[in-house]
Amino acid sequence: MRELRSIKIVQYGIGPIGVEVAKYALKKEGIQFVGAIDIDPNKVGRDLGEFTVGRKIGVTITDDADELLKRTKPDIVLHSTGSNLKDVKSQLTQIMRAGSDIISTCEELSYPFLKNAKIAKELDTKARRNKVTVLGTGVNPGFVMDTLVLTTTGVCQDVQKVRSSRFQDASYRRLPFQKKIGAGLTPAEFENKVGEGTIKHVGFPESIAMIAAGLGWKLDRIEEKIEPKLAERPVESEYLKVTPGQVAGLNQTASGIINEEKVITLNLQAYLGCPDSREWIVIDGQPPIDLTIKGGVHGDIATAAVVVNCVPRVLNSAAGLMTMKDLPVPAGWFTDISHFIKKRR
Repeated sequence: MRELRSIKIVQYGIGPIGVEVAKYALKKEGIQFVGAIDIDPNKVGRDLGEFTVGRKIGVTITDDADELLKRTKPDIVLHSTGSNLKDVKSQLTQIMRAGSDIISTCEELSYPFLKNAKIAKELDTKARRNKVTVLGTGVNPGFVMDTLVLTTTGVCQDVQKVRSSRFQDASYRRLPFQKKIGAGLTPAEFENKVGEGTIKHVGFPESIAMIAAGLGWKLDRIEEKIEPKLAERPVESEYLKVTPGQVAGLNQTASGIINEEKVITLNLQAYLGCPDSREWIVIDGQPPIDLTIKGGVHGDIATAAVVVNCVPRVLNSAAGLMTMKDLPVPAGWFTDISHFIKKRR
């Protein structure tokens, strides 16, 4: 049994998402931050609390990950550095080598068996060898358009088709998100950046593959399409002003196909001035389900919540590379984390 004590945590990556994750984790009883890692010279040497709670908490940010992990031996590392699995693979391996569990917001790690099967196998082998658990999660991918969808099908006796849509007013999101959806570009600039791969929501294929695996469906292929959402009237955010005819955001759709039929469809419409933010899940089955979350789910807040709320699930999990469909559904916890920890591998 794991003795009842604080869970030692390191935050790896102090960007916008890493800050939100650490800020939420600092509110939890039973969590002890023993370190923070980032390569930004403007952050190295400063206190983590300066970026999260506005005061020093005695946790210095370092760029020497190996030294910190070896010295502090964290139980779990919360990892938020990149979307591309190939780019963060060495960081994940470094953490596993130190014997720490991992929860990462890397979108491609949420279900890596589709596009990165070789890397996924390597990570799973190393995780088992080091007796640690590795999980990729977040709000999307990780929850709203995959885990929540699968959970919703749990009340169905039959499922024929699945549709999940997100409508987001991006006016209130941070500037990097607004740039990622192409706000303020001309249609021609938008198409060029789509071709370069710099404008897109990362994770649709992973979410579709996770849903299919959870339902036991074997897809023939996955298709994606990205189109600009053009402003019909002047719209603006704290950072950008968009005139009619310019790009206000994107309309991205992906479909999982069996026998030329779209059985899983995911659609994201994120743009400045979206009039009706919401999450919408439709299950064609028995019984049919039509579920709407009015106002939608705030991306950054929800990402931090999912990551931290998965800590007890990961600490109690078997070793290996896991996905959200493999673990119990996370729930908010509002007491000392030690009450949730049932075992030590």
